[in-house]
Amino acid sequence: MGTLKEHPPLLTVEGLKKHFEISEGIGKKKLLKAVDGIDFTVYEGETLGIVGESGCGKSTTGNLLVNLLDKTEGTIIFNGKDMDSLTKEEVRKSRADIQMIFQDPFSSLNPRMRVVDIIGEPLKTHTTMKKREIREEVFKLMDAVGLDRSYGKRYPHEFSGGQRQRIGIARAIALRPKLIICDEPVSALDVSIQAQILNLLIKLQKEYKLTFIFIAHGLPAVKYISDRIAVMYLGKIVEITTKAQLFNKPMHPYTVSLVSAVPLPDPHIRDRERVLLEGDIPSNVDIPSGCRFRTRCPYAETKCELVEPELQELEDGHFTACHFPLNIDGSDILSSKERVGNVEGILANETN
Repeated sequence: MGTLKEHPPLLTVEGLKKHFEISEGIGKKKLLKAVDGIDFTVYEGETLGIVGESGCGKSTTGNLLVNLLDKTEGTIIFNGKDMDSLTKEEVRKSRADIQMIFQDPFSSLNPRMRVVDIIGEPLKTHTTMKKREIREEVFKLMDAVGLDRSYGKRYPHEFSGGQRQRIGIARAIALRPKLIICDEPVSALDVSIQAQILNLLIKLQKEYKLTFIFIAHGLPAVKYISDRIAVMYLGKIVEITTKAQLFNKPMHPYTVSLVSAVPLPDPHIRDRERVLLEGDIPSNVDIPSGCRFRTRCPYAETKCELVEPELQELEDGHFTACHFPLNIDGSDILSSKERVGNVEGILANETN
């Protein structure tokens, strides 16, 4: 990661929000805050994992980045250019540089098109290649993703889930994009096939010099493929750091609970402490005051109810949004006395 950060980021996201207006009876409308102000960067050649429970906003983030949804607020800077400043023609051209691999490998493919046409469609749309050239390139792409060339005349329904996802991957890399958003690309597949697809993505990243944003709700797949990991909760990023730091020294209580729930392959490890969260995830329509995780956090104090924590860099490259982070300065958690003292200080400042 050190060499990556010597260059400007490929993607910079600042204050990104997506709010949906929903109806709650006649004349009553509320805002569903799917993504509620997130900041992150992605460097060329790396894989940033985004993980969190269902409904946290990770897939919405991916859709915003590829312009499938219009953002409510915020800035997206891609390859040094603010996406809001681009003309319609420039936006069309930028789509060749940002591609997406979808979660469902069946519904994302046109059932009436043959494989050669599905993979070749981006080339037909964004390049001036001739029909013969497109066909040759499609065969090369099929080789790259492990599909027999004879499959080119078949339709999507004739393939297994893993094979259909390979078709989707071939289509995504056809234009040699700078960034690929992988929106839970293995969650609909069998475990054995998941490993094959993950290994394929790693192989293609090296061969085609790709940059990935890998979205998933399970930590094992994200850990396997990612360089850095961002943890989302209720529309916010609560922690972001390298995967080594995230698993060895998680600081946010929510991250700690996620890491503790990951099954270990060693049967001899039986006494590992697990952090179990109580209660359900609050609604994105009625987000708790202060820290949005406080209603499920075992360490919540008065300050957590009053003040929303900001995402701050507590250690080199390790950002956490928590008033009382864990595993910092060699201690598991700030002592009760320290926490109460901090709360009293905040209350005193607000009173003054």
